[in-house]
Amino acid sequence: MKILGIETSCDETAAAVVADGARILSNKIASQVEIHARYGGIVPEVASRQHILAIIPIIKQALAEANVSWGDINGIAATIGPGLAGSLLVGVNVAKAIALARKLPITGVNHLEGHIYANWLNGRRVHFPLVCLIVSGGHSDLVLMKGHGDYVMLGRTRDDAAGEAFDKAARILGLGYPGGPAIEQAAKKGNASVPLPRAWLKGSGDFSFSGVKTALLRLVEAEKIALSASQGSQLPTRDDAAASFQEAVVEVLVTKTITAAKERRVKQILLAGGVASNGLLRRRLTESSPIPTLVPEPILCTDNAAMIAACGYYRFQAGKVDSLELDVVPTLKADYASGEKPSKD
Repeated sequence: MKILGIETSCDETAAAVVADGARILSNKIASQVEIHARYGGIVPEVASRQHILAIIPIIKQALAEANVSWGDINGIAATIGPGLAGSLLVGVNVAKAIALARKLPITGVNHLEGHIYANWLNGRRVHFPLVCLIVSGGHSDLVLMKGHGDYVMLGRTRDDAAGEAFDKAARILGLGYPGGPAIEQAAKKGNASVPLPRAWLKGSGDFSFSGVKTALLRLVEAEKIALSASQGSQLPTRDDAAASFQEAVVEVLVTKTITAAKERRVKQILLAGGVASNGLLRRRLTESSPIPTLVPEPILCTDNAAMIAACGYYRFQAGKVDSLELDVVPTLKADYASGEKPSKD
């Protein structure tokens, strides 16, 4: 069964063809990073306009690379949320138009659930029950997955998500956009010598990263971190601050994930989401966990359509086919994946 996946939740226009929910036949991505870097962050209107320009060419490229025709496609899976409304509308409306014209079934996919299914790609073996840590720009969620479509939310961020915190920290340190890769690169040249707090929220699976971000800001404002050579060699450097911030965020993510996995006695831990491409997080989780851990390739951690197609395959297998009245839900919650009514607030 070959599924065409379409992903336009934020600033990546992506299309992919995946066979049987696991084998990637193509995975094409048109990035807008260079465009939004000029503004220091994503401009929603610019993103949606770029999606309009890129969506048809990227779908054609995906079909060509997969060496398939429309007659070979068995269904379409498109991201319906969460994400930017304008961006989501482009992908979903193109998907519905194709479904109507080609008489193909369509299913709407929760972007967060799609990230989880990146772990099924390229022949990886997944075993239930499992705990999945989903870390991206807007979300830091800890989920117990008992089976396909069977989820229990164990924790989520109470304020800044990990990716959002990385972006804000990079801005504070003058490292540019996107913040995650910028922090990681700077951290490689520094030492984690700056004392920064960790919010453990004992007794809860939730996360909080606004405190460590604010602590970093206060140190910079007090000129206790050298952002330039003229500030003196006795102070921690910008690179040291980046390394310390990265260490603080990763330590909390890894510790709380492993604790949750042990308490639930799961068979596996999965890592997913854009922040899952962070090298320190990947190493620390796989090396520290006594429970087998799966981590997708970095290209499958950031936004892509292969993960949407993989998730769509399992939705089709469960009989979850949507009508052409399918609409976007920009504030869609992760619990939509459990089959409950979509939550919009």
